[in-house]
Amino acid sequence: MEYLNLFVKSIFIDNMVFAYFLGMCSFLAVSKNVKTAFGLGIAVIFVILVTLPINYLLNKFFLTPGAMDWISPAFANLDLSFLSFIIFIAVIAAVTQLVEMIVEKFSPSLYSSLGIFLPLIAVNCAVMGASLFMQERDFANLGYATVYALGSGIGWFLAIVTIAAIREKLAYSNVPKPLKGLGISFIITGLMGLAFMSFMGIQL
Repeated sequence: MEYLNLFVKSIFIDNMVFAYFLGMCSFLAVSKNVKTAFGLGIAVIFVILVTLPINYLLNKFFLTPGAMDWISPAFANLDLSFLSFIIFIAVIAAVTQLVEMIVEKFSPSLYSSLGIFLPLIAVNCAVMGASLFMQERDFANLGYATVYALGSGIGWFLAIVTIAAIREKLAYSNVPKPLKGLGISFIITGLMGLAFMSFMGIQL
């Protein structure tokens, strides 16, 4: 039940886009059509799902103060927490490179449509934010970290696919000229953020 609670909360209540407004660059730039948004969303889910558990293990066994006492008592007072940002980013960049190679190999059309935004997953603050939230919340075990990773990725995926579907419909709508493009997208994102706040009342 605790896993389900964390999973639902990370998708709807702690949504990376609508609760924290993380990953907004690619969220707005790649959400012009559903197919491209879907591909990027799947890539982000994969990157978060792989990197967050790895970063959890690195944080638990190497980066937190005294974490390396399992190697030797001489390392009991060693504090490598100042390396967290660098190591987390290195792991994310490595996995992103792997995703980029896979997409280029098996879906050249998607690779072409995503363009620069596929390698930019490495600096997508939603991916980095998930690892930092994991560190801040100090999950009890790897299972919690993995569930949180999956929920966070699905939450970002849901957000970008939803806004992409809306923007496709808006292309045929009578939107005032000053609001066309990013203007109306910002307004819709804000309204969706307000809508997602209603999920705060969920009790599991």
